[in-house]
Amino acid sequence: MGYAHASTPGPAQEGAWRFTAPAAASSVPRLRHAVRDLLGRQPVRVPEDVLQGALLILSELVTNAVQHAALLSPEIGVEVSVGGGWLRVAVEDSHPYRPKALEAEPFREDTGGRGLLLVKALTGEAGGVCDVEQTSAGGKIIWAALPIG
Repeated sequence: MGYAHASTPGPAQEGAWRFTAPAAASSVPRLRHAVRDLLGRQPVRVPEDVLQGALLILSELVTNAVQHAALLSPEIGVEVSVGGGWLRVAVEDSHPYRPKALEAEPFREDTGGRGLLLVKALTGEAGGVCDVEQTSAGGKIIWAALPIG
């Protein structure tokens, strides 16, 4: 299937998990389902509205990596962590371009390019934070953290 579970915490209630996947459109629903299943098995309960928001954010971030970074990053990484009252999702790719959320233009016919704007809006509405960080290898990690309690 191409998905690897790089780290799994023990029986503790908090932890971090990492998946890798090909930078392909088919990875979007597969990663979304894998993360939903993973979080459903954890002792820490994530409220349904937070879970739905996190899964939508994850889908947008993976889609962006597939659409914009696949040429330089044939594989992407996804990290999910739960701890300290937060749920964090992050997507890593090897492309050096640091994207910025586009401003919404009310009369613009092309509706593409608004994924990061949606991520920022969902994160903000939930009282969370999001950012983009450069990796030491020259790629980037885009992440969002949502409060769960």
